[in-house]
Amino acid sequence: MSAIGTWSAIAVVVASSTAGDVLTARAMKEVGDVGALYRQKGLGAVFRAVVTNGYFAAGITSMAVSFFSLLVALSWADVSLVGPAAASLTFIANAFAAKSFLKEDVNQRRWTAALLVACGVALLAY
Repeated sequence: MSAIGTWSAIAVVVASSTAGDVLTARAMKEVGDVGALYRQKGLGAVFRAVVTNGYFAAGITSMAVSFFSLLVALSWADVSLVGPAAASLTFIANAFAAKSFLKEDVNQRRWTAALLVACGVALLAY
């Protein structure tokens, strides 16, 4: 497969994985403290609260898309490229998504780490 195809598949992995992480985090913020819910109402209540949340279902679907996109990417390119590139770019995308969509405080240390990861991906690409 061409480099464009490989990097396109990696981009789908990154986008869908990030979407899955953000949607699942949003769902769990809505559910709240599962430990307290478990102590108050039991395991069934925790299960119902999580499974009936629309963000959770969308997050799981996004993660499934990510997994199957990863399989496609691995069928086209070496794991020594796909694995690190997908993981590191997902790390960077998660930092941006956490800041943008979840309004999380992403400190300077995390941004510096994301920049260093981006440099590593650039080295992998060539």
